[in-house]
Amino acid sequence: MNKVLSNKKAIVFFMLPAVLFFLLVILMPVLMSFYYSTLNWDGMGSGTFIGFQNYKKLFVGNVDNFPLSVRNSFLFLLASVFIQIPISLLLAIILSNGVKGENFFRNVYFVPVVLSTVVIGQLWMKIYHPDYGLLNTFLRSIGLSSWAHGWLGDQNTALIATFVPTLWQYTGYHMLLLYAAIKSINPEIFEAAKIDGANRTKIAFRVTIPMILPMLEVSLIFSVIGSLKVFDLVYVLTNGGPAQASEVPSTLMVRTIFMGYQYGYGSAMAVFIIAECVLFTFVVRKIFRALQRD
Repeated sequence: MNKVLSNKKAIVFFMLPAVLFFLLVILMPVLMSFYYSTLNWDGMGSGTFIGFQNYKKLFVGNVDNFPLSVRNSFLFLLASVFIQIPISLLLAIILSNGVKGENFFRNVYFVPVVLSTVVIGQLWMKIYHPDYGLLNTFLRSIGLSSWAHGWLGDQNTALIATFVPTLWQYTGYHMLLLYAAIKSINPEIFEAAKIDGANRTKIAFRVTIPMILPMLEVSLIFSVIGSLKVFDLVYVLTNGGPAQASEVPSTLMVRTIFMGYQYGYGSAMAVFIIAECVLFTFVVRKIFRALQRD
């Protein structure tokens, strides 16, 4: 193995497939999207080069509510960071303490992750249904009939109604990542903390969380990126409606390209989504590097 690792030709040979895959499947489409974003192009024929006018159009003199969609994606981000991740961390800590039925609950929480997004969307559409939906039926049964209404059809509740299934679907995913990280900690460290008189709360905050910061960073980055590029559940549940109340950049981008035939302008939206994902990833990594130094 040492001989292979010291052979630069062997290293290049084994890395070449992965590098080619990255260039052709990831980097090349990004570069092409950036090029298309500088054109006034309907996706057919030849486009006209207009520089950065499409990017300017995203926020200056905008008529398609792109800034609103960006705001909604940031709300998704906040919900993921301050609701989904803490719940996932709490579940991971509880399950890792060896509760009864640990394997059962671990699998149950992970089931939504492996389900099709369309299936989950259809399930929650039934739950939110204004007439026979589980949520409204429950509210009526406890005397809160005035609260029952069309959750996905109301501009005031549509966005929140899309938060819930999205958070529910991926809570188990982040829980499993953090659970695995906790399980990898040497049990003797926990025993030493107990001998020193630390209770479960102190162990969680003083031992467990500091020792799983690298995995917490990974989980947070996945959550942030997933929130900024969220598409599938929003598309299935509301398609950005009603009146763009639940619009996010990805749903607006798809509508702009495939229904509005503004390929250049839609590509600018795509590049913006990529840029903000990279930016927030950099910020999260900086924050966690500072925490790990402390």
